[in-house]
Amino acid sequence: MFINNKTTNMLLGSLLCGLALCSTACDDNDKFDQGEDAPQPVWVDGDVRVLTTTNNRSKDLTPSAITFSTKDNMSPRSIYLDPSRQYQEIDGFGAAITGSTAYNLMMMTPEDRAAFLRQTFSPTEGYGMSYIRVCIGCSDFSLSEYTCCDTPGIENFALTGEENNYVIPILKEILAINPYVKILASPWTAPRWMKVNNLNDRQPVTAWTGGQLNPDHYQDYAEYFVRWIKAFNDKGIDIYAVTLQNEPLNRANSASMFMGWEEQRDFVKQAVGPKFAAAGIDTKIYAFDHNYNYDNIADQQNYPGKIYADADASRYIAGAAYHNYGGNRSELNTMHNAYPDKELIFTESTAGDWNDGANLSTHLVADMEELALGTVNNWTRGAIVWNLMLDAKRGPNRPAGCINGFGAVDIDGAYKNITRNSFYYNMCHMSAVVKPGAHRIGTTGYTANGLTYAAFVNPDGSYAFVACNSGAEEQKITLDDGTHHFSGSVPAKGVASFIWR
Repeated sequence: MFINNKTTNMLLGSLLCGLALCSTACDDNDKFDQGEDAPQPVWVDGDVRVLTTTNNRSKDLTPSAITFSTKDNMSPRSIYLDPSRQYQEIDGFGAAITGSTAYNLMMMTPEDRAAFLRQTFSPTEGYGMSYIRVCIGCSDFSLSEYTCCDTPGIENFALTGEENNYVIPILKEILAINPYVKILASPWTAPRWMKVNNLNDRQPVTAWTGGQLNPDHYQDYAEYFVRWIKAFNDKGIDIYAVTLQNEPLNRANSASMFMGWEEQRDFVKQAVGPKFAAAGIDTKIYAFDHNYNYDNIADQQNYPGKIYADADASRYIAGAAYHNYGGNRSELNTMHNAYPDKELIFTESTAGDWNDGANLSTHLVADMEELALGTVNNWTRGAIVWNLMLDAKRGPNRPAGCINGFGAVDIDGAYKNITRNSFYYNMCHMSAVVKPGAHRIGTTGYTANGLTYAAFVNPDGSYAFVACNSGAEEQKITLDDGTHHFSGSVPAKGVASFIWR
């Protein structure tokens, strides 16, 4: 039920394309002004291809190559890969294409936009980001508050200008570059005519913020999901997965809706699951989509697990999605151990003024430890960060939402110069070497304080290894897959990604 057949077939055809890493620079016509010392999507050919970034950008997704050693491996710093121990399959790594992101991208010149998207998403000329999150209706990073059915009556469903003029054109450009990108979609709110103030007296709600889904409209809202997925499919855009509510325990976002675990359980088993089945939709459904600590609400702890306990609901749920605005990523491991047959994905994190989020000197390695390596080492199938691109004013954004966050990249007021933030580097370092369909594998051997890493085997049998080093000294390591070994290094306060066949 949870395998998206179209995406699976496309992935089978992508293995050679996605792993044939480019070893030549782009033509001059492909270049654009991305700021001082901007990296270019170039790989250096060799037995082992490497990308390296340091927190002072002395190395900035810098490519290099290593030759396999012909000597016996006697290094005390050897890390041994063990492909016989395979863990979760990987779906991908990427960022959200919100209405704001799509708007900013459309404000660029077509040439600059194409170059940036190719650098970001191409598996052959760039860093191969492979997972995107989009919004079903508006979010706090939209051009207005809206849903796709603001006039009462599900027969009035229609895509809006934000989808038709911004989000869909950008998605089409991305898919033309990398047709194997997976797309996950999440709503911030149901149409207001479907919401009530609470489930007891069920008074109408006219605000975008807060409220709850009226059970009398479960079928209407499930049909809304079906029509939205089909509308995107009609535009040539396949929706790989959905979550049923972004941040269901957050009543205060610019557009939001509370949906406790009992509501989500009933909604999926009574409406969404059966509607998807009847419509022949194989899009995955993920539960929850909120913080590790369940916002410290006592009766919402173990939110996904309580839904899984109901067999009629659980059969429609692929797994659970998480954000990191509260709690600890160890909750991912806890959930996997309790429900090993259910998937885990990481769907949102934002850097902002509150955490000095634009400071690469502190965030490059910290975010790798927390978001990229930290989530996959705790069983997620991938990670998606919030807002691929924001403008110089941190937007466009909605007044009651987040107004002081950064994108994975930020673009200046002329829509020309781009500043990369740590999330962009994090996702690029993962997606450049870890391909959709890869499996995380076991390792033994050398460890050190401040050195965090993960190893993978890609669908074509190539190996990937990503490491970060929070220490003040370079970490020299030897990687050994049982057939080949080679010496490499992870710079102080830096990240290194390796891929070899």
